[in-house]
This record gives sequence, C-alpha cells and structure tokens, in this order.
Amino acid sequence: MSDMTQQNRTQTSEGDTPVQARKTVRRGGGDPGSRGRTSIADGVVEKIAGLAARDVLGVHAMGSGLSRTFGAVRDRVPGGSKAATRGVKVEVGEVQTALDLEIVVDYGVSISDVAKAVRENVIAAVERMTGLEVVEVNIAVSDVKLPEEEDEEPETRLQ
Repeated sequence: MSDMTQQNRTQTSEGDTPVQARKTVRRGGGDPGSRGRTSIADGVVEKIAGLAARDVLGVHAMGSGLSRTFGAVRDRVPGGSKAATRGVKVEVGEVQTALDLEIVVDYGVSISDVAKAVRENVIAAVERMTGLEVVEVNIAVSDVKLPEEEDEEPETRLQ
C-alpha cells in the first residue's frame, strides 16, 4: 500500500481501540495573507508622496506661497511639525491612486528634469509601500526659489 493510503486507514496500536489517522484540514481556503481587506487612507499616500518628492534634488519646497505661509505659522506652534502633506493631493481607490503635487524648484535647475525625477521617486515610493498602482502624478511648479530670496520658513534658534 502507498503511504497515503496507510495514513487514511484505521490504525491500531498494541491492542488499543482503532484510531483514525488525522487528516490535514485547510480552513478558510486560500492564502491567509489574502483573507480580508486592506484600506489605505488618503493621508497615508499624501505623506509618502510628500516625503518622496522632497527627497529630489532641486525641490525647494512643496505647496503654493499661501499654503507655505500658513504652514510656517503652524510649524511655529509648540507641538506642531512640518506638514509632510503640504502641496500634495491624492485620490485613492481600491487598487489605484492618482496624485497632484505642487512644488517650488530651486533657481538654475532643469524644471523638466526635476519634475521627471519627482514623478519617478513618488511612483516608486507609493507603489512599493502601499501596493497601489499609481495611474498619474501631475506636477505643478508654482514658484522658483531665487538664491537671494529669504526662506519663508526660517530655522528655529533651538537645535
């Protein structure tokens, strides 16, 4: 007899009553990792995209002048922190997402090269971390930071 047939047959052990061999039962069906639903909030994708965009050389800031001004005030409030989502808007579906970014670039850089690098970095980070397919990343360059301009968000004196 084959091993499989022997496992499924009734077995006896030294005069004891017959014992049925235990069958492996798979409960719930399918891979345990696929049971249930995962939903990702818009804010999660916004943070990932905002941080990924800021990592690109040539991106000076995120958001329009008005949002940066309000953000600078908010950052000065005790307990406040830099808004990672400033200048980022997303639409998140079940399996796809679309993003709109508003950036300020440094003077002298190629805007098309910076936009391409931002798009690539954001897509890679969002898809890797969320598993969502990024269908589009629209980038609006709202300003250019000139070398002689003072930053709207000065560093705090405390380090």
